[in-house]
Amino acid sequence: MYVGLKMLKNFVTVTPQTLVKDAERLLEENRLWKLLVMDQGKLVGYVRKSDIARALPSLVTSLDRHELNYLLAKLTIDKIMRTNIEVITPDVEIELAAKRMSDEDLAGLAVVSEDDELLGYINRNVMLDVFVEEMGMQQGGSRITLEVEDRSGVLHEISGVIKELGMSIISTATFYHDNKRVIVVRVDSTDPAPVAEALAAKGYRIVGPQDFEQEWR
Repeated sequence: MYVGLKMLKNFVTVTPQTLVKDAERLLEENRLWKLLVMDQGKLVGYVRKSDIARALPSLVTSLDRHELNYLLAKLTIDKIMRTNIEVITPDVEIELAAKRMSDEDLAGLAVVSEDDELLGYINRNVMLDVFVEEMGMQQGGSRITLEVEDRSGVLHEISGVIKELGMSIISTATFYHDNKRVIVVRVDSTDPAPVAEALAAKGYRIVGPQDFEQEWR
């Protein structure tokens, strides 16, 4: 999956002259962490929720309420926006974008063409939606979790067992915990018991919350 296929094309932006208090409202209403700043059709910067949070309390000095309200009514985005714009191109793999956002603690990335034209925006909400989609939650079915050897051919063997039962795989995912490989399979059945039993009969270890409970107590 590529960034360009999951990016937001219709999203909220502000201008350098947008009032900070209005930008704060837009962030809250749209459940965003970051707003891109556009000026005459060009991307000129961005402002984060934390930037606005820092800017507003900074005005609380010895000013009286009238003076404070006056300053808040005049404070615009151009006074606090950042210009070191983080961008990415639409052909980048979605997992690379997610890793970059995680590594650099980014709320989002502007998606631009090779000539720096703004095409879209990708943020944490998009990444969460992609994760839910990848895990097959929207397609229903049942989830089976196995702790397996980290060797080649494991997924092929598991899919073969499921195929023999006449079922289809909705999604698969691989995680690592304590140097062990954990595979999560979602099958198109409301009853996972036959699959779990068949896999256990083949020597696979089926695990659930009870197997990890001691680690979160």
